Parts: sequence; structure tokens; C-alpha cells
Amino acid sequence: MNPRPHTRHPAIIRRLRNAEGHLRSIIAMLEEQRPCLEVVQQLQAVEKAVETAKKTLIHDHLDTCLERVLGPAEKAARAPIDEFKAITKYL
Repeated sequence: MNPRPHTRHPAIIRRLRNAEGHLRSIIAMLEEQRPCLEVVQQLQAVEKAVETAKKTLIHDHLDTCLERVLGPAEKAARAPIDEFKAITKYL
């Protein structure tokens, strides 16, 4: 059985590459002795980008792998999966 491709991987990769570039600029800010408040604000943005990438990856994995095992589900049957995905925001 061929695994179904994870459809959101390209978007996750783009988000992480953007975060990578942003992180390089933060390192430059530190080397330039920029104010700590500016640096922390930029670090917060990188953290949020990585967090969003992680959640997207988990949701994509759930969608892809569960559908592969269970087959396509009707909306009512997806309710527990959607609820599980919603609760992950508290992790």
C-alpha cells in the first residue's frame, strides 16, 4: 500500500523556511546589539510560526493516516476526529 502524500507538507516547509530566515535575522540583531525588546518580539514571531507548523503537521498527519486506515468518512463520522484536532490547541 502506497502512503497517501501529506498535502500540507509544502506549506509547512515554506513556513519553516521563513522562520529559519527570520531566526538568522534575529541572530544578526543580537550581534548588532539591538534592543532586547525588539529581539524578543521577533523571537515571539518565530515561536508562533514553528508552533503553527507543528499543529498543521499534526492535523495533516491525523487526516492522512486516519483516512488511509479508516477510509473517507462522512461529516458526522469525522466529528470525533475534528474534536480531537480542536483540543490540540491546548497542548
